[in-house]
Amino acid sequence: MSIIDQKLKDEQGRNLLFRGCNLGGSSKKPIPPDLSPRESVSFIGRPFPLAEAEFHLERLRSWGFSLIRFIITWEALEHAGPGIYDESYLAYLRKILNLAGEKGISVFIDPHQDVWSRWTGGDGAPAWTLEKLGMDVDRLDTVGAALTRERYAEFHRGPYPRMIWPTNYSRYGAATMFSLFFGGNTYAPETKIDGESAQDWLQERYLACMRHCFRRLKNCKAIIGWDAMNEPHPGFIGYTDLKGLENYAVATGAMPSAFQAMAAASGYRVSAPVYSTGILGERVIRQELLNPQGLSLFREGYSCPWKQAGVWTDRQGEPQLLKPDHFALYQGRPVRFVEDFLKPFIIRFTERMRDADERTLIFIEGIPQGQGFTQPNHPSWTKEDPPEAINAFHWYDGPTLFTKFFRPWFSFRIDTGKIILGRRKVAAYFSEQLAQGIAWAKEKMGNMPCLLGEFGLPFDMNGKSAFRTGDYRLHEEAISMYYDAIDKNLLHAVIWNYSADNTHKDGDGWNGEDLSIFSQGEGRAMGGWRRPYPMATAGEVLEIYWDRKQGLFRFCFRANPEIPAPTEIYAPPECFGTAPKIEIRRTTSDTAKVFAEYKPEEARVFIRNEGYRGDLEIIISR
Repeated sequence: MSIIDQKLKDEQGRNLLFRGCNLGGSSKKPIPPDLSPRESVSFIGRPFPLAEAEFHLERLRSWGFSLIRFIITWEALEHAGPGIYDESYLAYLRKILNLAGEKGISVFIDPHQDVWSRWTGGDGAPAWTLEKLGMDVDRLDTVGAALTRERYAEFHRGPYPRMIWPTNYSRYGAATMFSLFFGGNTYAPETKIDGESAQDWLQERYLACMRHCFRRLKNCKAIIGWDAMNEPHPGFIGYTDLKGLENYAVATGAMPSAFQAMAAASGYRVSAPVYSTGILGERVIRQELLNPQGLSLFREGYSCPWKQAGVWTDRQGEPQLLKPDHFALYQGRPVRFVEDFLKPFIIRFTERMRDADERTLIFIEGIPQGQGFTQPNHPSWTKEDPPEAINAFHWYDGPTLFTKFFRPWFSFRIDTGKIILGRRKVAAYFSEQLAQGIAWAKEKMGNMPCLLGEFGLPFDMNGKSAFRTGDYRLHEEAISMYYDAIDKNLLHAVIWNYSADNTHKDGDGWNGEDLSIFSQGEGRAMGGWRRPYPMATAGEVLEIYWDRKQGLFRFCFRANPEIPAPTEIYAPPECFGTAPKIEIRRTTSDTAKVFAEYKPEEARVFIRNEGYRGDLEIIISR
């Protein structure tokens, strides 16, 4: 497979369209999933035990999934310490990926992270990345530098709040690590790790780890490429005023300003605002005391890197902010995080990966969408930048994801807060959001191919009513609306996610999320996502339309008679039965033969072209 004329094509020249899933949500955590011990954890068995691998992969293949975004974490590879790689885990990965190749499933590897690390409320980096900066990771929750599900009950009343984990991007632990990882040389040049600048040391450890992993796996034929990093974040970079709140995805719960977060991490008791966010926007509803014990996050001999950089200081027993705009400028002008820091990292990552295999595709992600971001989310890309790249942006139906309630006739724009009423208008809004990502790639990224790397639905929405009734019709409608928008934009897409060990009780097993399309031994809301699509087209794809209620699929493409291989359409019997009706409509008087063949055992329709040149309309129905 390669990129030709900004399209993904197979060796026979057919235009490919990938549909698949992220595998899997529970791969973010080890077995067992607690926060200690750190050196002896194991991720073997994520995404599923080796003994079950063929069973799960065969199911994914039968569902028509041709591409997997395969989740790994930095911690899984290098949890024991810098340069100490878990070779047993790598051997396990190799066996899983070889099986995927045998099933004809393509894979791109995603080094996943959310809010930096499990110790800062998410997943990704090993604990030693924080410890190397002198942080006592067992105090991150204590001083308000992180909000983890594992330790929430020690400091708060009630259960871990719904979808509060993204607020960790604004807390000290994750924000400091991202700021140092991407911009330490600029904003904290005094901060060293083992005598090297924090930025260079952290990035080199990450790049060396991923390259080592690639070298161990590069002969796995299933692998077509690598994602540079899941949902990278600027941390504090770009803040115009450290007394405020910026660079956030959502404002809910206690969210200190950047300066308050710095003071609390260094032993000060801080009164932080508690936010509530609704349709009408965000508001402060009260104050909450952070670090009531007045403890320092740092071990003896270490201190806050931002204090070392002169951002703030102690004066008469109180913290004083000296440089509120410390992160606002780069080389004397307003900083552009994506262009100034993220893009150079992606290029460096690409070069290191292509040392291992020059043919690998690179999947590019921007920063997560959110209310607190005012700059472009995706990097630009030119002919001078590395080729063979794909814009792998993410999109979620934000109101449904964060509230866990869905009504097909109601939504609201996150950018303006404007209410949207009516199913057609909501559907059009979904399509518009996806079109924006494609338009950016067309205008700013050399019209590179686009892939929707994450989208999905919380299955525990609407009060978990489907778990009690078994009625997933509303879920099917939601997911179908998402896929309709994907079809309209002719997008490659992999849904989040398939978790082999998902249960109604524990969901995906990570921060209260429950987005797996598979649970307790069976698929969920399959009527929404098991649907026909053109897997490989001998020509140019023009239009895809699926009416799930009528069971009618319409596919238009411009046939290229010079491609000898047939057009291949996934047509599951659940949609059409075992003997679908297939119509072929021509737009020209060309009489060359075009005929269809249905293979029920493969759930495929093959359109064979014996010389016809022109547009074809394929209609498949019950």
